[in-house]
Amino acid sequence: MKIVVAVAFILIIGSLFSALLFLMRDKGKSDRTVQALTLRVGFSVALFILLLVLYKLGYIQPTGLH
Repeated sequence: MKIVVAVAFILIIGSLFSALLFLMRDKGKSDRTVQALTLRVGFSVALFILLLVLYKLGYIQPTGLH
């Protein structure tokens, strides 16, 4: 599960950086920045839902503070 979450975070951060690159290159003349940010939001929501489902199914457990 740790690998799945790590890959999801990498996808989210990669989409954020691609949006920054599109913003710098296109200077607002294209929709690529909006598409990259929409993709980032989609990845974030998907990760959140995945974590909730995995918790409810018992695949992940809270560890608490030590």
